[in-house]
Amino acid sequence: MTDAAPLNPALAATFAPPVMEARRWLAGATFPPDRPLINVSQAAPVDPPPLALRQAMADAALNRPEAHLYGPVLGNPDLRAAVAADFSRSYGGAVDPAQVAITQGCNQAFCAAIATLAQAGDQVILPTPWYFNHKMWLDMQGIAALPLACGGDLLPDPERAAEMIGPRCRAIVLVTPNNPSGAEYPAELVARFFDLARRHGLALILDETYRDFDSRGGLPHDLLTRPGWDRTVIQLYSFSKAYRLTGHRVGALITAPGRMAQVEKFLDTVAISTSQLGQIGALWGMKHLRDWLAGERAEILARRDATVAAIRALPGWRVKSAGAYFAWVEHPLAESSADLARRMVADIGVLALPGTMFVPPDDPAGPRHLRIAFANIGADGIATLAERLRGLSG
Repeated sequence: MTDAAPLNPALAATFAPPVMEARRWLAGATFPPDRPLINVSQAAPVDPPPLALRQAMADAALNRPEAHLYGPVLGNPDLRAAVAADFSRSYGGAVDPAQVAITQGCNQAFCAAIATLAQAGDQVILPTPWYFNHKMWLDMQGIAALPLACGGDLLPDPERAAEMIGPRCRAIVLVTPNNPSGAEYPAELVARFFDLARRHGLALILDETYRDFDSRGGLPHDLLTRPGWDRTVIQLYSFSKAYRLTGHRVGALITAPGRMAQVEKFLDTVAISTSQLGQIGALWGMKHLRDWLAGERAEILARRDATVAAIRALPGWRVKSAGAYFAWVEHPLAESSADLARRMVADIGVLALPGTMFVPPDDPAGPRHLRIAFANIGADGIATLAERLRGLSG
């Protein structure tokens, strides 16, 4: 007889949330006014949504009773229709509202997708460096994450992925623009992964949380133009970065209508429905903030360019890839990034995540790299960051 209730061993074995772990490094630390902390650890907007969007949400809170009630489990019909129309226009294909579900953020969209695809003992291919929340969810479910190491250009190789596919493999996951590397996957590369997944009867989960900040013109890929695309593709999206709605948790999942019945079961069990105010804000943003979002994209890309230039000017430092909110940076110091990232808080007042948080424990790339999330610091902050990194010793 024990004195405690059982603990799920898969959950217990899952690593702690990296951003929360990094925040704990700040406990007891002090930063003088003339040398404030530079936080490049998390890729979430720190500013509130534009005033007009907040006013629209406030008006809904005051005057629309349904804004405080449960809504349809798969999302409000008007937002599902708007997402379908936007993706049809943006990708040159045909997306129907019945192929869209609204979720509590993109993380929940990923969890829902995996829940419809795999069970304990199955396998999912994740390129590395990976988005750690994807790995965490797979670990919690007892699903094996098969690490697909990216090359020096931070792009995954479909031929290497093909060699990893076995009888229990269920899906390949791509994040583009990538978190944590910022790499933008070429349309031709995405198409090759689609062909691979379709040939083997796998799902291709395409997480495009940061698509609004892609530096390229034209279609990111042509998958939605292909006949029967929804039998292979599960596309994910987030409104958090585009409209600064992080706290309202609104994301989207696009897939075949037949899979939606299973998605609905999952969503009804874990949340019932996505926040009404968040959905109202997302819809208003889609209708009214196209020009504003274009300005946000231009500013983020300018910060990317400034970050690349500033870090490349540092002796021994290498920017391996950069895009959207992130730069994947190789440092020149002897110690592991796991130790270096902690030391940076005390020594130079910078909070960044070590590469070890984005790869398997035995991956030699982890100790050599840092992820720099530059989206929340302007040109002056980027210059100051570079000068502080220059002052590191070891």
